[in-house]
Amino acid sequence: MPLLGSIIKRAIELRSKIPSEGYRKLSGYTQQVRTLKKLLRKGQYTAFGEHYEFFDLLKEKKIITAFQQKIPIYDYNSIFMKWWYRSLNGEAYVCWPGKVKYFALSSGTSESSSKHIPVTSDMLRAIKKTSIKQLFSLAQFDFPREFYEKGMLMLGGSTHLQYNGTYYEGDLSGITTGNLPFWFQHFYKPGKRISKERDWSTKLDEIVRKAPEWDIGVIVGVPAWLQILLERIINHYNLKTIHDIWPNLSIYVHGGVSFGPYKKGFEKLLSYPLTYIETYLASEGFIAFQSNQNTNSMQMVLDNGLFYEFIPFNENNFDTEGELKSNHEIFTIDTVRENVEYALIISTSAGAWRYIIGDTIKFTSLEPYEIIITGRIKHFLNLCGEHLSVDNINMAVKMLEEELNIEVREFTVTGTKYQNLFAHKWYIGTDDDLDPGIIREKIDYYLKVLNDDYRVERIEAIKEMIVEILPSKVFFDWMKEKGKEGGQNKFPRILKNSQLADWEAFLKRK
Repeated sequence: MPLLGSIIKRAIELRSKIPSEGYRKLSGYTQQVRTLKKLLRKGQYTAFGEHYEFFDLLKEKKIITAFQQKIPIYDYNSIFMKWWYRSLNGEAYVCWPGKVKYFALSSGTSESSSKHIPVTSDMLRAIKKTSIKQLFSLAQFDFPREFYEKGMLMLGGSTHLQYNGTYYEGDLSGITTGNLPFWFQHFYKPGKRISKERDWSTKLDEIVRKAPEWDIGVIVGVPAWLQILLERIINHYNLKTIHDIWPNLSIYVHGGVSFGPYKKGFEKLLSYPLTYIETYLASEGFIAFQSNQNTNSMQMVLDNGLFYEFIPFNENNFDTEGELKSNHEIFTIDTVRENVEYALIISTSAGAWRYIIGDTIKFTSLEPYEIIITGRIKHFLNLCGEHLSVDNINMAVKMLEEELNIEVREFTVTGTKYQNLFAHKWYIGTDDDLDPGIIREKIDYYLKVLNDDYRVERIEAIKEMIVEILPSKVFFDWMKEKGKEGGQNKFPRILKNSQLADWEAFLKRK
């Protein structure tokens, strides 16, 4: 459809030259105040809004301060047990106007049981609006007209949602894909029939079979699963790279997990480099997207149904288990600083109010407001003050791959007692023949460079670092056994408590 490609490209170019209404005139703080007021106005006639007197809050001059003083911070368990369970049972106007039709099943990488995150019509509209903003940002990438005629392969969860009497549940990717605009259906792959398939292996087989019929320009999905798909296509058709079958593949849109550790192995499947675009689309909303090809950061969405607060992620505000302390400090968009790690708090057009999402972020720029995701509040190792973050772990593996020219497909870390003190144990998933001793020495050195606290505690309290090399298939088999194969599921970077016990029991059976 050459004509449609020309129209889309021209529309993107024209729209990119027109700023959003008032967007460039308004400060980030003003956008956020306006967003909060809109949320409170819509939420004032709900059970939550009446309980916390939103009507009176809207009269306050210092509305953010009043909002923070009136409403406590909720984690998933507290907001679900007090409010969201009522929406799950079919009650309307609990935390947001109307009935909640969809619930996104999300466990992130920190919980074994699925969370039910409400997804409202207003949230779906906000996600579409931000998706269009991201589409318009492609004008900066200067792709030829023909690019906009190519297909987009989105490898996500099943769009065949489970109906439970009063609501539908499934992966957010399945919910949003099922609500794609009509004009996009021509470009969307693998299409409605295959996208409904619930069995992951069957879905991959179907995509492999149809691959020669498609002209794919963009691929979207979690790195680990998408890499498996591309390898299967290459092997099935005896290709050298994926570009032998999809010569116009130009963009990879990823999110949910750091791409750095996967990049080396991923690029072995290509004939030439792709443009990588990162997104931050969580079950709770579309938070940020990469709008500029000259940065690895993502621009926060400040004017589309999400109000943010930020708590510095340090020992003054969180305990060793990642639980929020009562005397914490909190910031808004006008008071944040660059290169400080923050736990993210959001209020949304799906009825999440002062909800601690579980992610940690850093601002890399305040003009515009750009961020990177650094980890999870309960996903770090701090046995004795080493403060080892997911960001440190990802970077160490990336450095390992680059120095030794190897591919690490998956990896995870845990802490353990060792000779009355402590040890870290790394499980490395790779199909390369590696010496655990060399890997141990390299990762230990990288972490000492990356993290001063680790370097100090490695002398005093962390008496050993243990590395176990496993075939990469072991990691994928564990995910399959847990019912988390494919879609938006990610292997946890740090294992603790019941997850660690399950993993160790699995390895013994293997």
